[in-house]
Amino acid sequence: MSLTRDSAINIANVLTEALPYIQRFTGKTIVVKFGGNAMTDQKLKEQFARDVVLMKLVGMNPLVVHGGGPQIGSLLTKLNIESNFVDGMRVTDSETMDIVEMVLGGSVNKEIVSLLNNNGGKAVGLTGKDGNLIQARKMQVSRQAPEMTAPEIIDIGHVGAVSSIDRGVLDMLLNSNFIPVIAPIGVGIDGASYNINADLVAGKIAEVMCAEKLMLLTNVAGLMNQNNEVLTGLRTQQVDELIADGTIHGGMLPKISCALDAVKGGVKSAHIIDGRVPHAVLLEIFTDEGVGTLITNQK
Repeated sequence: MSLTRDSAINIANVLTEALPYIQRFTGKTIVVKFGGNAMTDQKLKEQFARDVVLMKLVGMNPLVVHGGGPQIGSLLTKLNIESNFVDGMRVTDSETMDIVEMVLGGSVNKEIVSLLNNNGGKAVGLTGKDGNLIQARKMQVSRQAPEMTAPEIIDIGHVGAVSSIDRGVLDMLLNSNFIPVIAPIGVGIDGASYNINADLVAGKIAEVMCAEKLMLLTNVAGLMNQNNEVLTGLRTQQVDELIADGTIHGGMLPKISCALDAVKGGVKSAHIIDGRVPHAVLLEIFTDEGVGTLITNQK
């Protein structure tokens, strides 16, 4: 099918708009947290894979961290294992942790690796246990009610926080032209496995890798103000103020906090982007407008 003159000019305009971004980000590390609708819709999955492979081909160093909550929940339901949550975190006993490892480190991780490889990339899947990439510690959850003299400590099992990241493992893969695909499972000093929030893992990896960008794919258009308008171009101080006045609350708070910590920790910029938009990753990197909320330390 031949292109019309207008279509050809439009393609040329898109490419020329992308050129300065390609030049700016060549050789830079970009950490992408893959989740939400983009991870369950087949067409969006294919588009995401092509976006990441293109980033690699033009000289960037993409690094993918993925979640898998819906897939874990689906398998637990099939196995008649009840899911319980505390403050949004899945209570993970030993039996549930086996399922988490099976899903995150197995089926979900390998599907993403295959998608990237089928689209011309060289992807390698790993969990935080491989090469002791992610050292973890058990997460403590406490609740304080007015009638309590001391907070109640709640045991949520094999749910962890990041203690440290071994960037040597990731440097080795990136320097060998691979795209790392990481499942957010860490290992404790006692050898126990821990299920860690994927946003948190992506943020900590971005910090350790001194990444140019941290991109968190979500099921919303971005951070909204009181009038349901997408906020972008935010500085860290403005985000702190939005948290303090309650504009940022509920389910968006942990994600924004993760992005905020990453930027304060040295990542150049963090992006909360709408994974429901086709080619959301490319649109955020290669266009002037972008498709979500940008957070930076710049004045």
